[in-house]
Amino acid sequence: MRILVTGATGYIGGRLVPHLLDAGHQVRCLARSPNKLSLHPWRRQVDVMAGDVLDAPSLKEATSGCDVAFYLVHSAASGKDFANLDRVGAANFRLAAEDSGLRRIVYLGALGAEDGQHSEFTHSRHEVGRILATGMVPVTEVRVGPVIGSGSVSFEMVRALTEVSPLVLAPRWARNRCQPVGIRDVIDVLLATLDETTGDRRVVELGGPETLTHVDMMRIYAEEAGLRRRRTVPVPMMAARLSSLWVGLVTPIPRRVARPLIDDLRSGLVPTPTENLLAGPTPYRVALRRALSRLPGGVITRWSDAESHPPAPATPDRTWRGETVYMDRQVVPTDTDVPHLFWAFSRIGGSVGYYGLDWAWRIRGLLDQMVGGVGLRRGRRHPNVLRVGEVVDCWRVEEVDPGVRLRLRGELRIPGEAWLEWETRDTEFGADLIQTAWFRPRGWRGRIYWYGMLLAHRLVFPRMARRIAAAAEERGYSTR
Repeated sequence: MRILVTGATGYIGGRLVPHLLDAGHQVRCLARSPNKLSLHPWRRQVDVMAGDVLDAPSLKEATSGCDVAFYLVHSAASGKDFANLDRVGAANFRLAAEDSGLRRIVYLGALGAEDGQHSEFTHSRHEVGRILATGMVPVTEVRVGPVIGSGSVSFEMVRALTEVSPLVLAPRWARNRCQPVGIRDVIDVLLATLDETTGDRRVVELGGPETLTHVDMMRIYAEEAGLRRRRTVPVPMMAARLSSLWVGLVTPIPRRVARPLIDDLRSGLVPTPTENLLAGPTPYRVALRRALSRLPGGVITRWSDAESHPPAPATPDRTWRGETVYMDRQVVPTDTDVPHLFWAFSRIGGSVGYYGLDWAWRIRGLLDQMVGGVGLRRGRRHPNVLRVGEVVDCWRVEEVDPGVRLRLRGELRIPGEAWLEWETRDTEFGADLIQTAWFRPRGWRGRIYWYGMLLAHRLVFPRMARRIAAAAEERGYSTR
């Protein structure tokens, strides 16, 4: 078939595309930022189009000539107006699907009864399914609860909460039942929907074979990860808001992402009995073992791959429009080769850190978490390899040109936009490392922030550049 995948830059979409290709289908990916797909191993096998479900004209071209479309997008990270954005996107896509003569839309929704007391996010996901189904194109809606796989938000939350302390705090929501499902099962069911021929709307609720509480999930994780047995401490008065603050502080999951998960767990996430689309659903322990076996360097996609809407503005050096831009540039000559320099700065963040004064970076990250930001806890998907659009601690990769350039865009809660970039330049005796930090302030608060951080920057940035150069030279000497 000719298949359109929206959300190919996200966690599920990035895993679904290679399976569609392996099955012999022709795949077209719709992405707001097509360059985010540039370093995927399957990039040259797919047709990539720039577009957005909020931009109706781009959808007409994207759906043209396709048989089936996977609708895997949402606007939950966009702020308080996310539900309205999702309505507009679903309505636009429904009309484009009708005009293009699509045979089916496969929509990935959220588990929960229609009349249940769920979070605003889940109610919005259900509403999107209803809007898509009001058109002439048949819709298969696959509703899933907690997805367990390397890099999934549910797995990362369980992992972080279990590893942070030998005591497991158990608010009431953590003792409600759910049926976690393995990522492989989700992909298998999405693939199975391609064989459907019914012309009606169909809702499939997908859960794993076991009914567990979140406390059970953490206990089993501790056993599978070889940790000491965790003691459960009931916390009857811990509200969802306080719980999300706690999760945002001690895990890589920001509170705005954790809140809808917790809200839904408060009412339980157990699917209603439906026909079984899986020959043998994956037990929770098996899904955990598979996820753990991918760590730390084998994670294919992560929950943090998805990005808020709209995309960030272009960097100041690429699109100059007259704004105030502050800059710190460090140029360090080396006697090593370009590949060694690129290796050194492409390892930034994660377990490697920031080449000195890591304690200062950790304090800055903690301060950001205290005001609801992402901090430094998200880490990175792979210790050495970076792709456009993925996360490195408090940064997001905006450009990767292997052997030449790496640019990161900051996602800390600051009054402005920040970037860090490293470039290489061949010289007669080796190569230069060029490190540049940009800051585009937002109003007077942004200007105060830059000058308030000036001393810290004078300490951090030169040291970082020198140590990156030294690491590259050391690697160069060891390979000679």
